[in-house]
Amino acid sequence: MEWTGWTTGVARRHGRAAVEAVRRAWSEPGRERDLAAQAGKAALAACLAWAVAGWWLQAPVAFVAPWVAVVLVESTVYRSLAHGLQQVAAIAVGTVVATAVAMVLDSTMATMVVVLPAVLLLAQWQRLGSQGIYAATGALFVLTDGPVTLTTSGARIAEAVFGAVVGILVNALIRPPLYLRDTRAALKDAAREAREILEAVADGLGEGEWNGHAAGDLHERALRLGRLIEQARSAIGWSRESMRGNHRGRGAGAVSPPGKAYDDALAVLDQVAVHTAGVTRTVLEIASHQDSAARPDPRITRPYAEFLRHTGRAIGLYGETRFAGAGTGPAADGPLREAVEELRRCLDELHRRLPGTVRDDPDALATHGALLAQARRLADQLVQD
Repeated sequence: MEWTGWTTGVARRHGRAAVEAVRRAWSEPGRERDLAAQAGKAALAACLAWAVAGWWLQAPVAFVAPWVAVVLVESTVYRSLAHGLQQVAAIAVGTVVATAVAMVLDSTMATMVVVLPAVLLLAQWQRLGSQGIYAATGALFVLTDGPVTLTTSGARIAEAVFGAVVGILVNALIRPPLYLRDTRAALKDAAREAREILEAVADGLGEGEWNGHAAGDLHERALRLGRLIEQARSAIGWSRESMRGNHRGRGAGAVSPPGKAYDDALAVLDQVAVHTAGVTRTVLEIASHQDSAARPDPRITRPYAEFLRHTGRAIGLYGETRFAGAGTGPAADGPLREAVEELRRCLDELHRRLPGTVRDDPDALATHGALLAQARRLADQLVQD
């Protein structure tokens, strides 16, 4: 009964997730709609290839055309073209080698023993990239699909070329994929997470709480922030690749690829991630210290907490203004500039309070100095942008 209940629960959760994905694909632009569009395009490419090769021309190995077409409706137009060339080359090489050896040895088993190790080694050739495995696939098609003849092998290569052309054209001409929305979402997610971490640290400092467990959780989140930024960097690469050979990037209403502003944003968020991890590490070390005398004086932790709140607000505004897409102008930078000015004022306040709060104690001096150093680095990074 327990196993049945667990299975039912899992099925319900997956069912709800599937229904929600369908709802989002139907109601709004997003990843789900993009995936549905790519699936429909792959099916269309396969149908077109089969309609011409199998139904109209009645080619001897017509199945190769839709098979190649469906796998070449790739995630970007550029990738479809590059992988198409590599895949056709790999299939052609495997087909030619298998045909030549089979006609000499006149034995399918002996030909497999000779050909498969060779083509599998050839699959590692750098110029074939990830498509090298199709050399072995092409060879197996030759050796397992009836008598080996030059006519059939030539038709197989021709069908592969035709299928590749169909797949590439469908991907390039019908709603070619773009990933700018994913890029902006990834950057905004990283900025939002940084803001939430800093505000949580500020709340703890402002209330004078030094909970080691809570500080450890925040430090773990700060370390994971770096992975969010790596996802954003990957999304920018996908966006730029998706614009290559994409007609949606030209003409009226075209979308611009990520430019230098996105690279600058990544540099800022990289530094924010480093310094957020530094802040949370410092707080974790203080919270874990058994000697309460080494903990910062409330006269400096309160303005420092205020500084972190302003820093979090500035980072949040940075994400909203830099990655909002079209329609944002210079006026949108006003709140961000005001937030940066608040950072400067808070930092000046920290400098004024530090001399009066640090006692003649090396541990206290080190603690206050570490907090102030992190504050200056965070402020400088946002101010210079």
